[in-house]
Amino acid sequence: MRMMLSFAALYLSVVLLQLSSGGVGPLDALSGLKLNFTTQQIGFLGSAHFLGFFLGCWWAPRLMGNIGHSRAFAIFTALGTMGILGHILSDNPYFWAAMRVGQGLCIAGSYTVVESWLQSKVTNDNRGRAMGTYRVTDMLASLAAQLIISVLEPAYYVSYTLLAMICCAAILPLTLTRATQPETPDAPRLKPGLAFARSPLAVAGVLVAALSGASFRMVGPLYGTGVGLQTSDIALFLAAFVAGGALAQYPVGWLADRFDRRFVLIWLSVAAVISSVFTASVSGLNTTAIMLTAALFGATTFPIYSVAAAHAHDFADSSERVELSAALMFWYACGAIAAPWVASTLIDAFGPPALFTMIAFGHALLIVFGLLRMRARPGATERTPYVYAPRTSFVIGRLMSRFRDSSLDKEDKSN
Repeated sequence: MRMMLSFAALYLSVVLLQLSSGGVGPLDALSGLKLNFTTQQIGFLGSAHFLGFFLGCWWAPRLMGNIGHSRAFAIFTALGTMGILGHILSDNPYFWAAMRVGQGLCIAGSYTVVESWLQSKVTNDNRGRAMGTYRVTDMLASLAAQLIISVLEPAYYVSYTLLAMICCAAILPLTLTRATQPETPDAPRLKPGLAFARSPLAVAGVLVAALSGASFRMVGPLYGTGVGLQTSDIALFLAAFVAGGALAQYPVGWLADRFDRRFVLIWLSVAAVISSVFTASVSGLNTTAIMLTAALFGATTFPIYSVAAAHAHDFADSSERVELSAALMFWYACGAIAAPWVASTLIDAFGPPALFTMIAFGHALLIVFGLLRMRARPGATERTPYVYAPRTSFVIGRLMSRFRDSSLDKEDKSN
């Protein structure tokens, strides 16, 4: 019972973190428009967030090793709270960008602590249930975070104060739990070249996933306002993207476990190109049609990271899984740092549809590269199970690796 209560505290902290961090991104975009920030400056805010995220992924395991899980979590949530509250001190976009770096540090660091704690507590008996609950909690909280901006007024101190209070509240469940702090695991070595060595296509897949997801989440509100959506509609627009991605996980996973994963990546990208070109080229859609295109876009782009990760792990052995997961996260973070700024620059030059034109171009390149890789070598003879892989920290690979290996062991025993 105590262990399950410990899990409940971790899940509650995740919900509060998602509500605060997931709300800041779109709120910043809408606030920037109200404060007359340029489109490029708004995109720069999203890039700054992912810069902080990358730094937090690298720093967090080392900080945990020095001061422990609870203190590290308190430090990162304090940075996040200060990053949100800092928005009300100035209306300078570059000051806001510095605050977004602190928010990125908070998310990466806090998730590192949560996932490290979770990894140390799960056993083979409860691993599937704990991981399933964790992934569902994270996804539902992300969905709720998109909806929360419908009740937050842009560029208003009360809105940022409320998000800061939610971020600060994330400290309470983890620090009040009576469960014993786990031992700190060694930080995974960062070997970006390992991902290329195992699967160049997987690296291309996670870069395109970053291009799609990071640019849409951080710059999507600019597209929404450009096509005439109200603030409440933009919340539903972003939520439709997350909901579409969540609903696609099971059917895409079913396909990825039964067919060549390169085919699955290619056909997902074909569908993403179609949905992106349609959205970019068709004007005058009503609100319902715009929501449906966002859901379709999420369904075709959101699972690409998980399919690419599963494909890479098909060519790795058990000893490489943690470092491979960290390497894939590294490439995702690199793509996510660049994507919002590039997207905002294109929107500034060519208008809101340029967001989806850029994404369609990225997926078209992935299609071509996937076809070339299929000619370069045959598919994997053994497949690891497809699992939804959250893009949260470098240590998520520890949870995923045990889950993949335990699932493979079950398959071997059944054969």
